[in-house]
Amino acid sequence: MSSAHFEFGLWLSALPLLLVAATLTWLLSLPLRNVGLAEPLWSLMLFAAGVWYALDSDPRAPRISPVLWLCALWSVRLAWHLALRNAGNVESRRHAEMRASHQPHFALKSLYLVFWRRAFTAWIVSLPLMGAFASIKPQGWLDYCGMLLWLAGFVFEVGADWQLKRFNANPANADAVLNRGFWRFTRHPNYFGECCIWWAFFLFALSAGAWWALPGPLLVTWLLLRAAGVRPFGGNDGNRRPQYADYVLKTNAFFPARPRE
Repeated sequence: MSSAHFEFGLWLSALPLLLVAATLTWLLSLPLRNVGLAEPLWSLMLFAAGVWYALDSDPRAPRISPVLWLCALWSVRLAWHLALRNAGNVESRRHAEMRASHQPHFALKSLYLVFWRRAFTAWIVSLPLMGAFASIKPQGWLDYCGMLLWLAGFVFEVGADWQLKRFNANPANADAVLNRGFWRFTRHPNYFGECCIWWAFFLFALSAGAWWALPGPLLVTWLLLRAAGVRPFGGNDGNRRPQYADYVLKTNAFFPARPRE
């Protein structure tokens, strides 16, 4: 497989764009005292990076249109979902704990602890988008595999978010555990779906010859599995929801599988 050239200058040029977007969102978060604004910003920064790379790529690159459309659909849907979830709410427990543990002057510290960190992370994760546009090599079987994997990931992510939203909207479920639908097969179906989506973008990049885009999906996987996403025992959920311990014993943390008896 021929290798696509890595344009370090193009990749580097996207970083200031992401940092400016992060800084402006941070300024908006100050009067609201809510760093949760960084959550919907995440997917929008990645789409912005994709558009930035596309504008400087060869217009004959056959993956520009399909990859940008897929990225736009994922980005807008996730940003809208997170914005609605956080609208009118105080900071999440995780962000409130971060605010308390980084006093004094958390308002200033949040610029680099929350917003700039997301910008740098998005910059690395965006590598498959740049890679997909890096050559005019015709589409092949890897592109079709990428399309199928993206579709599977999107169905998992959207379906899991929808099921969880409906479940949480019912007051009768205050102490219950969602163990139906996608949540029957994995305790984090939405994270699994997002992981699939970014490995799908890497398949597009690999088809274009951009093997060097691998750090993008690797970082997403690490973040979801270790840094921010999957928790082995569900944190405080085991204390709030008595059924959660049984759910943990029977259900895989990340990769979908039939529940254990």
